[in-house]
Amino acid sequence: MINKRLIGAVKESKKYIAGNVICQWVSLAANIAMMGAIAHLLQNLYVGNQDGFGITAVIAAIALVIRFVCATASSRMGYLSSKAVKKTLREIIYRKLLRLGASYKEQANTSEVVQVAVEGVDQLETYFGAYLPQFFYAMLAPLTLFVVLSFVNFPSAIVLLVCVPLIPVTIVAVQRWAKKLLAKYWGQYTALGDTFLENLQGLTTTKIYQADEFKHQEMNEQSEHFRRITMKVLTMQLNSITIMDLIAYGGAALGVILATTQFKAGHVDLAGCLMIILLAADFFLPMRMLGSFFHIAMNGMAASDKIFRLLDLPEPEQKTAVVPEDCSIECNNLRFSYEADREILHDVDMAFPKGSFTAIVGESGCGKSTMASILMGRNKDYSGELTVGGTPLSEISEASLMENFTYISHQSYLFKGNVRENLLMARPNAGEDTLWQVLEQVNLADFLRSEKGLDTILNEKGSNLSGGQCQRLALARALLHDSPVYIFDEATSNIDVESENDIMAQIHALAKSKTVILISHRLANVVGADNIYVLDHSTVVENGTHSELLARNGTYAKLWNAQQELEHYTSNDVIPSEARSAKSRDLGIDSTAYANKVRRSFDSLRSLRMTASEELNGGAQA
Repeated sequence: MINKRLIGAVKESKKYIAGNVICQWVSLAANIAMMGAIAHLLQNLYVGNQDGFGITAVIAAIALVIRFVCATASSRMGYLSSKAVKKTLREIIYRKLLRLGASYKEQANTSEVVQVAVEGVDQLETYFGAYLPQFFYAMLAPLTLFVVLSFVNFPSAIVLLVCVPLIPVTIVAVQRWAKKLLAKYWGQYTALGDTFLENLQGLTTTKIYQADEFKHQEMNEQSEHFRRITMKVLTMQLNSITIMDLIAYGGAALGVILATTQFKAGHVDLAGCLMIILLAADFFLPMRMLGSFFHIAMNGMAASDKIFRLLDLPEPEQKTAVVPEDCSIECNNLRFSYEADREILHDVDMAFPKGSFTAIVGESGCGKSTMASILMGRNKDYSGELTVGGTPLSEISEASLMENFTYISHQSYLFKGNVRENLLMARPNAGEDTLWQVLEQVNLADFLRSEKGLDTILNEKGSNLSGGQCQRLALARALLHDSPVYIFDEATSNIDVESENDIMAQIHALAKSKTVILISHRLANVVGADNIYVLDHSTVVENGTHSELLARNGTYAKLWNAQQELEHYTSNDVIPSEARSAKSRDLGIDSTAYANKVRRSFDSLRSLRMTASEELNGGAQA
């Protein structure tokens, strides 16, 4: 139960553990002195000598003060040890995740990382703050008592000392069973956490498809499995504690019997007999207390196994190359798959010259977003050649990649706080004028001025803003980053037409000075691209400008015509021209704008259905 690696990982805790043990030992010494004084006072009273009340009272008072101070100091040491453990281990875990980089999800689930960093570290708080100090004190206390009582009556002292190891023997006997059981407990606990997090993240989709009953049943089954393993753990703990109680109090009773027997035989005086009786329980109570902490410690050890499993994950080789000034991107024969039998990208050849505006289009599941993830270094297990300015992407450091590549998706994360804090993430030294300038660019400044300006509060994920406002703010943050390469991955999905137009205007303006890669399912957004790559069945089937691709009458033309028919149907067939004009007059809006809003609602619903379907199926990777 002494994990050297774990203790070595939190070296700061050693001094607090030692201090805790010293405090408990001093408290024991004070208790021995007090019990000795009381025993001698009772012997004097037995023989008719009433002297010594004052001295005994003084000794008892001093001993109680010492024990109080030691108890307080011991509690403080336990707190400092626990604090050091939490701070150190969570920092180690966080630094490990930083070293794993953006691709950490390829090796560890987010829910498991959260559980290990929170609940797992909390379990080790007791291990360091209580179990380890008690372990060393439980070794030291019986030896101290044996030395003291051996001068009083050696047979009684040796018998008490010999009985003490029976408790550790019981602990060792339980340990093998407990270790396997607690490993299952933590496995089930992690599985339950995975299910809960997934259901929470997909709650909206679950309600849309009225699948809450199914998810409720799934959660119930996981909860029942966890309840059963929890009850087994509690049963194991209760049974082992009962056995340790029998040994502890049975040993103390044996000490009382030996003391009275030795007194009756004349081998010890009354004071010695009373001292053995008063201190017999102290032989066993430290070890008994250790047994109580043992089960919590075992839980902590099971948690530490998961912590070290995370810390032992292979880390990507530290790269030293940086993104060259010529940040043109080329990939040849690029292949990638999440599963061995399902290739997402197959022999993909693409080129993104510096300062170009390139689009990637194709049906859902063809690998567009996977391509973006590879370019951002989140998916590393690809084969083929992928270079940036002639330097292999695999040799470029993640820090340099993140400094020069900016990724904006339709789910760009906004942190809880305020607008200023979210913007300064991109450029910490930016002044207020700069911040307002980018907000003006994305047409969000007027709205924020009507609120609290840069101090406008944001909820988690910007849930108190509309979808369009969230995307505008995410774009403003991206503009502040001012990197040579920008990757927009469906950045205009599921937002209103006005926001889409504003964002696309900024993308086109950005493409005049930056390398822009635009991934979009809506082909109207890529018409102005210098080059358009069309993905179909995991490979590039054609590329060229919008007009060139239409002239070929291939896959792109079919996709374009299908979307145009849908938009034509939405604007002309769903709402007849007379009704559309009348509706426009009633609302005081342009009829074309009204038709576009209806069209976009159809487009958004289709995208929402695609997104919701991916969530229910565990999230499409491509």
